[in-house]
Amino acid sequence: MRSLCIVAAAAVVSAVLPAQQVLTPEGLLALERVGDLVLSPDGQHLLFTVRTVDLAKNRTVPRIFHLPLAAAGGAAIPVADGSQPVWHPGSNAFAFVTKDGIETRPLMDGPRVEVPIPGGVQNLSWAPDGEHFAYTQAVKVDPVVGDAHPDLPLAKARAYDDLMVRHWDEWNDGTYSHLFVKPYTGGGGPRDLLAGERVHTPLPPFGGAEQIAWSPDGRELCYTARRVPNPEASTDSSLWVVPVGGGQPRCITEGMPGYDQDPVYSPDGRWIAFSSMAHGGFESDRLRLFLHDRQDGKNVELLPDFDASPHEVRWTGDGKRLFFTVETQGTTQLFSCSIADRKAVQVTTGRHALSGLQVPKDGPFVYALRASMERPNEVVRIDVSTGAITALTDRNGETFAKITLPQIDAEWFEATDGQKIHAWICKPPGFDPAKKYPFVLYCQGGPQSMVGQGFSTRWNFHLMAAKGYVVAGVNRRGLPGFGQKWNDQISRDWGGQAMKDLLAVCDAMQSRPYIDKKRSAAVGASFGGYTVYWMMGHAGDRFACMISHCGVFNLESMYLSTEEQFFVDWDLGGPFWKSEEAAVDYRRFSPHRYVQNWKTPLLVIEGERDFRVPYDQGLQAFTAAQMQGVPSRFLVFPDEGHWVLQPQNGVLWQREFFAWLDKWCGDKAAK
Repeated sequence: MRSLCIVAAAAVVSAVLPAQQVLTPEGLLALERVGDLVLSPDGQHLLFTVRTVDLAKNRTVPRIFHLPLAAAGGAAIPVADGSQPVWHPGSNAFAFVTKDGIETRPLMDGPRVEVPIPGGVQNLSWAPDGEHFAYTQAVKVDPVVGDAHPDLPLAKARAYDDLMVRHWDEWNDGTYSHLFVKPYTGGGGPRDLLAGERVHTPLPPFGGAEQIAWSPDGRELCYTARRVPNPEASTDSSLWVVPVGGGQPRCITEGMPGYDQDPVYSPDGRWIAFSSMAHGGFESDRLRLFLHDRQDGKNVELLPDFDASPHEVRWTGDGKRLFFTVETQGTTQLFSCSIADRKAVQVTTGRHALSGLQVPKDGPFVYALRASMERPNEVVRIDVSTGAITALTDRNGETFAKITLPQIDAEWFEATDGQKIHAWICKPPGFDPAKKYPFVLYCQGGPQSMVGQGFSTRWNFHLMAAKGYVVAGVNRRGLPGFGQKWNDQISRDWGGQAMKDLLAVCDAMQSRPYIDKKRSAAVGASFGGYTVYWMMGHAGDRFACMISHCGVFNLESMYLSTEEQFFVDWDLGGPFWKSEEAAVDYRRFSPHRYVQNWKTPLLVIEGERDFRVPYDQGLQAFTAAQMQGVPSRFLVFPDEGHWVLQPQNGVLWQREFFAWLDKWCGDKAAK
């Protein structure tokens, strides 16, 4: 689930790491981050971005690299400063986004063309016929209150007449993300295909270029949009097709009430593959893989019995097969299915997360990005017949050659109801089972967001282990990757079985001889922060300290102050005044009703621009702790939202995080 998930900040540092034995907070941000992988039409070249951070200037710097595939062992070389590279469909020229608009250039020597576009460019794509660019840009549609008072230019006010007044980390400023088409040759200005509409494409804040697709002939686009009167209360997005020249959009997912998104045309133009959720209002429902037949207009589910969610769907060149990624048991793997037999087949195995799929028109390989808990993304090649994975880049190899890695194992624990709970157990570099180690119980956010093999710049298990902690990342009840039933068991039961799962793993770990039970901590963000507050009132003396980042504390005030009402309507069962049953559940599961039990030292972290879980949730929790004399600290970032995105803020976050852990659970605490 995306509503309360913690999304890792894509930030790194340009400074060279000194020789070191373990990872540090500064070293974490010094790692290069690889992304934006794109394969050339002839299948012979890859472009990707490498992001570094200038810590002194507090900014991220993207650069585009070229990797030739024909030359075995060829090195990637930088070719441009920019982001979002896209290939010309008929040549080895490419375009990319600059601060001033779009720039095109050939892969080798040749003329560069700059296309200024005031207002910025997002989600750039090139039409399959090479005639047009498509991109998105924020467009002002709604008037703001200041427009009616031009004689008061220094007045600062906002006024609203409906509920979507703010979203995640931004106030509604009257702008919407619109889809534009601009001719590549022959001149002509850009055309807004959503002109005048109070509609976004892609869907903010997580939607990207995957929610917009060109038809193979370049004559139309299919895009994701939510044309409903109450977007704060609905997940009913639909797919719409519109001619490249503009006109009335046509919905192709009529009568499908949940999220419909991520369209992908088949190479012959017959089909549009897309993902769809069955239930309106539930953003973490199973993603179903559908095919839209452009001849008869019908939509058919391709894998109705597949108990998982396909992501990043890609066609093969002959249009007979699809590749996609799937979250499964704490990893993300490559799967495929043929249109003929309609069965999902797992292609890869291993402890990793695959993303950024690039499928050639023909050939035995798929290209992707691979990450793990130890290391960030690198480019890999996957042999689809064997599942073998070959690394094609090693951007951080020199750094990791100097670092001692942690030990990471998948383990299964007994739940109170007899089910098995999966957890990643991460042990410090040089782990010695004869020694005693402090322990961190990591409480995942989401609520529906798998503890997988990602490499976060904040909640980084490698870094926690490098600091000397044994970490348990628990895939408790309510997380994807273990079947939809397991995923669904969190909704309307926040303080129930999911909490029992976490405590079951905690108790099992604390019973092990290498764990110092008296130096245990519980940490988490978002729903994980809720979990921490819940543990403060229900976990007894299991923990020496806790850390909650942007956590939900008071369910009643959360309902009235968050921005996407559909989330709380589904997961909390609607407003607390709806019925006595709903009111009882709010009282039963709200952490603020158990503050009389609080004794554990607590660090509260908040972003003032967090509108999903407004910062007053943390302020209430801090007040409750302070009023009862519980050792506590309140850390707030005025310019951050639900995530910490700015590099220097990220380093400060890590320092404060570990200072609190070390104070109560570190070596000094053991003496």
